[in-house]
Amino acid sequence: MALATMQDLFIEQLKDLYSAEKQLVQALPKMAKAATTPELAQAITDHLSQTQNHVTRLEQCFEHLNASTRGKRCKGMEGLIEEGKETIEEDGEGVVKDAGLIAAAQRVEHYEISGYGTARTMASLLGLDDVADLLTETLGEEEDADKLLTQIAMDQVNPQAMSLGNGGNMEEEDELEEEEESEEMERPSRSSKAPHRRR
Repeated sequence: MALATMQDLFIEQLKDLYSAEKQLVQALPKMAKAATTPELAQAITDHLSQTQNHVTRLEQCFEHLNASTRGKRCKGMEGLIEEGKETIEEDGEGVVKDAGLIAAAQRVEHYEISGYGTARTMASLLGLDDVADLLTETLGEEEDADKLLTQIAMDQVNPQAMSLGNGGNMEEEDELEEEEESEEMERPSRSSKAPHRRR
């Protein structure tokens, strides 16, 4: 499709979002199953239901525009989902992997927030108020999902992961560096020695 007008570009942006959401519908159940923290698993499951609604809203947008949903596969979302899959397949402590899942999920959310924000602005510029309203509703849900993931990470997952002692080695290394710096400062330098007087 040639991008001759802003509306052409806008429709291409919607198709990219549509592909991204359709991929997420397939990926989120696997992420929810992999999560070991109940609140995280529930949040991902709840967002799956929202994502299905996002697909429906986008289809409504296409209807308003009398445009097809058919387009290129969203490679950006494909890459983000692949990174999340790698985290799931890694060996390790469940809660540490949960922290990795949250990181992957938030990268997805930030990608979508950016996409929906741009699309909503374009819809407003084109005078497509009904479409802009649909996109605004989805944008708000994506922002809320991102905030919930942050809350779960800060309140539960990250503290539990840190309690496994992951931060202990870093503290010991910091203390060792401080001791070495202190020893260096205590050593007299050659320049500090008094010069020999010539007779």
